[in-house]
Amino acid sequence: MAPLTGRVAASELPPARPAAPLRVLLIVSGGIAAYKALELVRLLRRAGILVRAVLTEAGARFVTTLSLQALTEDRVFTDLWSLTDEHEIGHIELSRQADLIVVAPASADLLARAAYGLANDLATTVLLATDKPVLMAPAMNVRMWQHKATEANVALLAARGVRFVGPDIGEMACHEVGPGRLAEPAAILAAIEAFLGEQSRGWTALAGRHVLVTAGPTHEPIDAVRYLANRSSGTQGFAIAAALARLGARVTLVSGPVELADPPGVTIRRVETAAEMLAASRAALPADAAVFAAAVADWRAARPATGKLKKADGPPALDLVPNPDILASLSKAGSMRPSLVVGFAAETDNLRRNALAKLRAKGCDWIVANDVSAGTGIMGGPRNQVHIFEGAAEETWPDLPKEEVALRLADRIAAALRR
Repeated sequence: MAPLTGRVAASELPPARPAAPLRVLLIVSGGIAAYKALELVRLLRRAGILVRAVLTEAGARFVTTLSLQALTEDRVFTDLWSLTDEHEIGHIELSRQADLIVVAPASADLLARAAYGLANDLATTVLLATDKPVLMAPAMNVRMWQHKATEANVALLAARGVRFVGPDIGEMACHEVGPGRLAEPAAILAAIEAFLGEQSRGWTALAGRHVLVTAGPTHEPIDAVRYLANRSSGTQGFAIAAALARLGARVTLVSGPVELADPPGVTIRRVETAAEMLAASRAALPADAAVFAAAVADWRAARPATGKLKKADGPPALDLVPNPDILASLSKAGSMRPSLVVGFAAETDNLRRNALAKLRAKGCDWIVANDVSAGTGIMGGPRNQVHIFEGAAEETWPDLPKEEVALRLADRIAAALRR
């Protein structure tokens, strides 16, 4: 299966159009990929969406005001200090007239200025003054995209609710290959239509559905103060629970020990051990779907000490026994099995082979696999890159903030349940 470049396919999630035409404010920043903004405008207009454009000074090095004006059939705004523009519409009004603000391409410079709330040109002033949702399509050199500063800026914007589409992996104008290529206009259109569809439906894609989510590690006691665990922070699972609730689902989140705030609109059950997580998950059934994102400890001490083991007594001989397999247990056929069961596989080598083996062994419908080797920074970090296995098919998503992974996965779950 081809890599997913937008959040969902437009054919899978048709937006419910309101009576009035939908409006997009398109901000075009600098970069060779700016020429694709012209094709995006054409696609938006063909879809019946009205477009008004803001062209940055750097963007005007690559596309002209006249080109954008001809395709949008509307004036193009470029200057924060234009007396005519400020008199007739003003940047405040411009920032709030659209249903959605789209930045395509979003350069590294614009991402940085937006992340830190700068307002030194029309584009950043509009972004700072808006009360409307924002979708950004980044485009830049692979090294710029992978720089820690850019990663931090994207994470900061995502935490504030900004959504992202792309970037894709491919060859760029500088002839380097990697992530940083602007998503194709059709993929950006699909993400826009999906988002506007969510808005017009009032975020009800999962209304009436109950989804179970597990998250975080489990702590298996060795004695009164020590335990077996792993490095999971629970961030991805909590983001998935929040995204599902945002689409209207009733969400039960069963979480191991984490230092995260409860997601809004979610019922949370906090547990310590794998046995407690299995019991809480069973108690949450029936559910339409279940997402097992928790990193459950595979083993536990057969006879944990009731007090603290003393160092002077020497290293204890730990007798380990397997923990219950939560994913396999709840994937078994039966009247209480959710219609859709999604498992996670954190791997350090042979990702595809191990993920497919887990998919077969556990009896779940999908496996979401990722590489958590030490160099990736995924375990406990703010970003993730996942591969989704469904039968023999594989989808590979680009490196994204965990919030965006959660939104894409929630959309995919909603589409699957509709089918």
